[in-house]
Amino acid sequence: MATTLTLKAGTSWADAWQRCLTVAPEAFRDDRVLNLWNSTWQADGRALPAMSPVDGSPIAGPPRLDRAAAHQAVRASLDQHRAWRHIPLDERRARVAATLDALTQHRELLALLLVWEIGKPWRLAQADVDRAIDGVRWYVDGIEPMVAGRAPLNGPVSNIASWNYPMSVLVHAVLVQALAGNAVIAKTPTDGGVACLTLACALAAREGIPVTLVSGSGGELSQALVRAPEIGCVSFVGGRDTGAAVATAVADLGKRHVLEQEGLNTWGIWNYTDWDALTAVVPKLFDYGKQRCTAYPRFVVQRELFDEFLAAYLPAVRTLRVGHPLAVEERDDPHPRLDFGPVINAAKAKELEDQVAEAIDRGAVPLHRGRLCDARFLPGQDTSAYVQPVTLLNPPPSSPLHHAEPFGPVDTIVLVDTEAELLAAMNASNGALVATLSTDDRATYDRLAPQIRAFKVGHGKPRSRGDRDELFGGFGASWRGAFVGGELLVRAVTQGPAGERLPGNFPDYHLMP
Repeated sequence: MATTLTLKAGTSWADAWQRCLTVAPEAFRDDRVLNLWNSTWQADGRALPAMSPVDGSPIAGPPRLDRAAAHQAVRASLDQHRAWRHIPLDERRARVAATLDALTQHRELLALLLVWEIGKPWRLAQADVDRAIDGVRWYVDGIEPMVAGRAPLNGPVSNIASWNYPMSVLVHAVLVQALAGNAVIAKTPTDGGVACLTLACALAAREGIPVTLVSGSGGELSQALVRAPEIGCVSFVGGRDTGAAVATAVADLGKRHVLEQEGLNTWGIWNYTDWDALTAVVPKLFDYGKQRCTAYPRFVVQRELFDEFLAAYLPAVRTLRVGHPLAVEERDDPHPRLDFGPVINAAKAKELEDQVAEAIDRGAVPLHRGRLCDARFLPGQDTSAYVQPVTLLNPPPSSPLHHAEPFGPVDTIVLVDTEAELLAAMNASNGALVATLSTDDRATYDRLAPQIRAFKVGHGKPRSRGDRDELFGGFGASWRGAFVGGELLVRAVTQGPAGERLPGNFPDYHLMP
């Protein structure tokens, strides 16, 4: 008989919210979060309603500023920047280190907010917080040689990032940018993460970090956060459509920029026999429902190996654990170990389901479809944001699943007969962030890997964004502007010698590290 699940003790949204009010009363009110600009928490902006993807229940929404208020916030950030850039490095380092200590102290609350706001399983929510803290600490320990002979930018860094990694991408970037001598502006993602970011920024602001946190629609705020003359650099993480508009704006203005955009990351299988290794890695590729810029939603498989590929792949995908990230048998049980929970919202779930249905209707072959009834849910909870894993063979060229990243738990498989077809299929999206080629022959890998249009290419193993000294970028439409990671992140937000050419993809040149 199936066990009736219950919510883990102390993990409700009400519990999390009350803890926020206690930890950072300056940034939270009973009914809303505040914006942070001009060194003050402001009860401005129209707070929009929001729902948790976990169960459809109401949570805090973003307090959206209008264009005029956003311009005021940017001008105030420039004043902060002009003061902060002259703060000695040792003092900047001490303030960032103190911020990291505060984030560590409230690690579990930050992770719990991520669960409710963006649906991350507990294990992955904790990892997001830990990667931010550990990654920035690496810069605190090693910043001196990175900034030697360099100066902060002429204006603050404006950060616009997607909702999926509020801590390990957005907060990490903001703290490193501040450590390098810049005031920083962060826009809260529209789809989730506002409470987590508000708490993190409150802890940073207490230590004197010159951070601005604002909410609003991209169209309303882009004039201030992208095009304003006060902005020294624009850092963007998101989709290609929005990224293309940002890229056009910064190119027109000649503004320093870092634009990380999506691509269809692919995993190729060619003359390969280590199927046990593939079986072991498949569940890990579904972490967070493939809602990651470095997820692998496409397998390109040599046709004569297809039967062996399926024998390795299908048992692995059938082991995936999906459900409510806080549902347990007994209230004091440990957090459930899940591969993923909901996607970001019910609209995204419907979009994925419609894309899958349309692809099948046009000829794709369904190889695996998980059943929602097998997921772990609380009795009667809203499940509209949940999507079970799906695997399709040969999505038709007319389908978005053929050429674009689904950003959800949907795998597609394309069969090829020649190396030329393999490369063409792996390069279907005009550039990607990561790719992997599984082949037994090292010489074959060494010959084919340079022809794969991805910034990082693994040999039989997945590649990731990386931490600490690992560089990151992209080819083609997946990246515009300066590459980041390690010393390159600091170089991207500081000024070097006259005429310096940063590694990256720029309108007038492309330079690899």
